Amino acid sequence: MGLEREEYLRLDNKARELRKLIIDTVVWAGSGHVGGALSSIDILTLLYYKYMNIDVDNPGWEDRDRFILSKGHIGVGLAPVLADKGFFSKELLETYNHTGSSLGMHLDKNKVVGLDASTGSLGHGLPLSLGLGLSARLKGQSFKTYCLMGDGECDEGSVWEAAMAISHYKLTSVIPIVDRNRCMIDGRTSDVMTLEPFADKWRSFGFEVLEVDGHDLHSLSDAIETARMASVKPAVIIANTKKGCGVEFMTDDYRYHYAGFDVDKAEECRVEIDRYHEMRING
Repeated sequence: MGLEREEYLRLDNKARELRKLIIDTVVWAGSGHVGGALSSIDILTLLYYKYMNIDVDNPGWEDRDRFILSKGHIGVGLAPVLADKGFFSKELLETYNHTGSSLGMHLDKNKVVGLDASTGSLGHGLPLSLGLGLSARLKGQSFKTYCLMGDGECDEGSVWEAAMAISHYKLTSVIPIVDRNRCMIDGRTSDVMTLEPFADKWRSFGFEVLEVDGHDLHSLSDAIETARMASVKPAVIIANTKKGCGVEFMTDDYRYHYAGFDVDKAEECRVEIDRYHEMRING
């Protein structure tokens, strides 16, 4: 199915803009969790600029779709999206993670307009999504809850407890998405804690598994469409991504889980991002 060419170009250009805004925010902050923000941004672009039913002018709208950032340390990736959507001024990004700013490294729902849940310890996002899904069912609401997780946090037992319950209650309105970049702060996920057979684990918990290239907007869009249409059992999207995607010297390197850049290095990042996106639209 895929995307029409015009829409693909619109979304790809937005992902390019957001990658650059992530780099800017990291520079303003002095440092940030840049690798996972860049690996996730194509997912965030599709959700926020194509699929999610939200209203910037009414952020508390009861029937809006929810987004839970379980891998909450990449607030440096989500905050630029929320600012670009118009939930708050882009100028506020210049204060990201500064003392007294409303934008902390982990975003706080009570301080950040457009945020559906605060973040902190990993492994909590899917249980929160489970609760939202059950609440929607009890209230007769039809909103979707998208939960973006890291693969490293899938070491947490709370993820699998929530998955078991989501499957048991057939909560097809809850759509888990795993940013499968195979890197975490201490190294490769395969070295820290083996997750394979990862897809089969989800299947054994009762999920339809949609495994795609998390940087291919066409494939990722198809997977989201399929997950949104699920009616018999829930679907999980395993998005195979690259840490630091879009910047060659960071790509697939766990050492850029957290990093900072000077002005010259940031400009190199922007040049690399342009090159990467030109390759995508022309390749």
